[in-house]
Amino acid sequence: MAKYQKYAEYKDSGVKWLGLIPKHWSSYLFKRVVSDIKDGTHGTHARVENGELLLSAKNVFNSGLEIGENESYIPIKDYKEITSNGFPQKGDILVTCVGTIGRSFVYPFDKSLAFQRSVSFIRLNKKGNAQFYKYFIESKAYQSQLESLVKSSAQGGIYMGDLINTVVINCPLDEQVNIANFLDHETAKIDTLIAKQEKLIELLKEKRQAVISHAVTNGLNPDVTMKDSGVEWLGQVPEHWVIGRLKNVLSIKNGRDYKTVEVEIGGYPVYGSGGIFKRSSAYLYDGVSILFGRKGTVDKPLLVEGRFWTVDTMFYSELDAGTDPEYIYFQSLGFPFDMLSTNTALPSMTQEDLLNLGFVIPPYNEQKAISEYIQDYLKKSNSLMKKAESAIQLMQERRTALISSAVTGKIDVRNWQHPNEAKTELSL
Repeated sequence: MAKYQKYAEYKDSGVKWLGLIPKHWSSYLFKRVVSDIKDGTHGTHARVENGELLLSAKNVFNSGLEIGENESYIPIKDYKEITSNGFPQKGDILVTCVGTIGRSFVYPFDKSLAFQRSVSFIRLNKKGNAQFYKYFIESKAYQSQLESLVKSSAQGGIYMGDLINTVVINCPLDEQVNIANFLDHETAKIDTLIAKQEKLIELLKEKRQAVISHAVTNGLNPDVTMKDSGVEWLGQVPEHWVIGRLKNVLSIKNGRDYKTVEVEIGGYPVYGSGGIFKRSSAYLYDGVSILFGRKGTVDKPLLVEGRFWTVDTMFYSELDAGTDPEYIYFQSLGFPFDMLSTNTALPSMTQEDLLNLGFVIPPYNEQKAISEYIQDYLKKSNSLMKKAESAIQLMQERRTALISSAVTGKIDVRNWQHPNEAKTELSL
């Protein structure tokens, strides 16, 4: 924060979370600036197709509300009962108090939405600027206090009253407003840069899948004669490639329950659909294999090597001689898993459906060349993604540090002016 000046005089706040604060500031319990606090419904409500939204902590972020396609809806009668106390209303601070604790934003809507008890609503008195205290809730000084107050449970939680029995800054209202305006402007710039890097990562992932899909179905020679594969998801393929089924290049084996062979340390990796999650004293297979989810997550094949065990909801494969494992794996990433899986609450896939899936088989030397081409591309793509991820992390750290510095008085922004306002004054 070297480019920002400090206040002329500081004093010890007497609170380890705050450290030194400007001489004319003080600290007090959050409840001193709070006029009321409520939380969402504690009741159980029927879910309906046509009703009002019932939101929870998973919808609340520092940037605002995120409402997805699969949200819960409740009867209008229940909605009216939940919101009859007048919470939340425009200007209240919403804070998550179950699960991911301490996300907050200032409620911007004229209409009250219904929330579950995992969200609390804080209404300030005339001494407090909601946007300033929203940023204070984001700061390390406040988050550190929340961490010490979390109650142990399956999700983790904090009592509504504890949210306002925390220590916060007491500074003049005009400074609160200026600090909030400064942070609105500066964090918006940082958020824009973060969004650009996130978009870059999204585009790199899309390009990666497109490169893999094109290479494994079209090959590397742009001038090769093509033919219709007769398989919808494969489309046109090189004329000299063989059209077959997955069973022509591998056989499928069932995983097994791991509990009888589970060990705490050492042993062999146990694979589930998300990768390694346990260790075992025995192994089911030793070699290169492609793993396919049988139940649950069925659309994320894994390429593994060595001795391993797979759970009973996971298939492993034995590859035929004369095939390149990486090529088969790369082609498997584009399988139409949505067509193969059952339309149930827990998707599942059968060996028969998987083995009878259309598969294109190039000559072995082309399989190897395609694999090497893709691996080379992935190295470059992954390098770009790591740089973008690193940039995002640095910007997020800067954002957090800037907020903490401003709301605890480590920097003095009393004379800060919005660039547009400054330009207007100059033009006058």
